[in-house]
Amino acid sequence: MATVAPERVSRPQVRQTTCFIDGKWIPSASGKTFETIHPATEEVICEVAEGDKADVDLAVDAAREAFENGPWATMDARDRGQLMHKLADLIEAEIDELAALETLDNGKPITDSRNADLPLVVDCLRYYAGWADKIQGDTIPIRGDYLCYTRREPVGVVGQIIPWNFPALMAAWKWGPALAAGCTIVMKPAEQTPLTCLRMARLAQKAGIPDGVINVVPGYGPTAGAAIVEHPDVDKIAFTGELATAKIIQRAAAESMKRLTFELGGKSPNVIFADADLEHAVAGAHFALYFNQGQCCCAGSRLFVEDKVHDEVVDRIADWNAKHAVGDPFDPNTKQGPQVDQAQFEKVLQYVDYGRQDGASCVTGGKRVGDQGYFVEPTLFTGVTDEMRIAQDEIFGPVLSVLKFSDVDELVKRANNTNFGLAAAVWTRDVAKAHRFAAKVRAGTVWVNCYDVFDAAAPFGGFKESGIGRELGEAGLAAYTENKTVTLSLG
Repeated sequence: MATVAPERVSRPQVRQTTCFIDGKWIPSASGKTFETIHPATEEVICEVAEGDKADVDLAVDAAREAFENGPWATMDARDRGQLMHKLADLIEAEIDELAALETLDNGKPITDSRNADLPLVVDCLRYYAGWADKIQGDTIPIRGDYLCYTRREPVGVVGQIIPWNFPALMAAWKWGPALAAGCTIVMKPAEQTPLTCLRMARLAQKAGIPDGVINVVPGYGPTAGAAIVEHPDVDKIAFTGELATAKIIQRAAAESMKRLTFELGGKSPNVIFADADLEHAVAGAHFALYFNQGQCCCAGSRLFVEDKVHDEVVDRIADWNAKHAVGDPFDPNTKQGPQVDQAQFEKVLQYVDYGRQDGASCVTGGKRVGDQGYFVEPTLFTGVTDEMRIAQDEIFGPVLSVLKFSDVDELVKRANNTNFGLAAAVWTRDVAKAHRFAAKVRAGTVWVNCYDVFDAAAPFGGFKESGIGRELGEAGLAAYTENKTVTLSLG
């Protein structure tokens, strides 16, 4: 796909702001709305329908009807895949508008929206479109005069709750496997960033995906989100977000034994050995944390640097930070936009204070940029120890903690000294050292001499409190199917 032109991008027109239920655009049953804010200016973009239990009930009824009596689950799988391909084509045709809408609602730089997020959306949908007619069972040679085989069937109506850091991409990660498997969907986008999800729902309808298959209810977690989780006709919940919310969902879902997949937070260790290509490693470490304003669940927020090269690495990252352009996300030269909202902005600055209180040294940043918008300077701490709050808690902002190490065996213990286990990375020229680290670190993804390399075919998810199950790849598809065993007597 072509990259965005090196000139300022104009703001997009907002078209969809209501609930999308059973193929219809309708206001919330209560008539309530909420504001969605452009975080670079703090201005109101528009009012969006505030869905709650009544709207979720309608959406689940529509999804259940579409699943039980509609054509989606029973149509030829190849035809289902073709409709998904058409959706991907329509998104690609409107990629510039969707990227601008993502930047408006989320605040991320337009170059990231246009050249990273939206191309990955298209790729994810195309990947799972290809899976639609390849979901197969097995024949099993059991004892006796029987024919035994398995069928992989759609799990049913799925509730999907997505976060605000990659709004369009998280929708695609959820829609792709669910649609390929023949499920129907009730999605709640994050209240901070509902606009691209609603626009994609319109394109799904335009692609010919039957009414009721995709339903979108904007709203808040304690109302709309809780109603999806608690609804008895929802068969599965897929949630990406905070650990605390996942625990609430897990308790609520226990009443109906819903299937659950969670992709949660992280405090990912990123290790630079002295034998690494330092220029490459520093560039990668900078990207690993500061990309997307630090608002990545797998951000390399704990940078372990071997003592022999510690000072050089710190100096180089400080130089990168000095050149890291923070500002208007619609300017293609901007590298870092604002945090998504005021709450996240205040949280990041609070953790900067914690870092100083706990005795770390703030080498760069640590302050607000300007007096309008939720901008935070790219912040770098040294002298960080494992027990400090900035080394233990997920900050979800542009705050990098550098930790020095000398003993390799001790390093692995320190890297694993967290309740999270989403991702990790290692930078070294020693292949054996890299593989040993990859084997010992408790993380769902390990990058070697790279960071944030994603592909729709590669499973992604976490150990420990970073999640349950996997997104993407065949593993992500399996979460949307039930395995049925059929045994037939031949006697």
